[in-house]
Amino acid sequence: MKIGIIGSGNIGGNLGKHWAKAGHDVLFSSRHPEELNDLAREAGNNAKAVSVTEAFEANADAYLLATPFKAIDKISELYAGEYGNKVIIDATNPYPERDGEMAQEVRNANYNATEYTAMKFNTAKTVKAFNTIKAEDLRDRAFREYDKLSVPFAAQDVESKAVGQQLIEDIGFDAFYIGNLSDTNVMDPDQAIYGKAVEVGKLKELVDATRIH
Repeated sequence: MKIGIIGSGNIGGNLGKHWAKAGHDVLFSSRHPEELNDLAREAGNNAKAVSVTEAFEANADAYLLATPFKAIDKISELYAGEYGNKVIIDATNPYPERDGEMAQEVRNANYNATEYTAMKFNTAKTVKAFNTIKAEDLRDRAFREYDKLSVPFAAQDVESKAVGQQLIEDIGFDAFYIGNLSDTNVMDPDQAIYGKAVEVGKLKELVDATRIH
């Protein structure tokens, strides 16, 4: 699979390295692609550093959105012609202290942050994943044969669900399907499974506990 990494910081950088190791073609991108050359070299032959524009023009199969939440509006508008029918993996979180008023508005709204991303990237298929895991756990706990961490995800349809599950399992985590995008509140900052590094049985317990009420 060809994967464009939009925002190559701690989450995007680690995921890109893991996916390249797993055999996927990875395009690291940011506003300053020249700063990503070392990252691409470290990731090996399956990776290269490009601009965000080049990443979207590369016709990738999936795009990881690992930018600050406030960048969603601009990116979705700027590259609207490029991501139709692609899978957008949304790893963003709305933090008002970083992202400002728009993040607070989304957190106060009657839809959740994932649904906001899906509305903005409305010609794509959205998967929510990798927003709950700490960067160090993502870096250090991949490709485990045992004591695997579980990564929760949600998806818009059958196709995006299959892609999300594969990209989690390809790098040695257990994929735990939360449901559709309206079910992702449990994954948001300060909610039940945000920041939790647990195996799949424990993750299921935590999620089920929120659904009893």
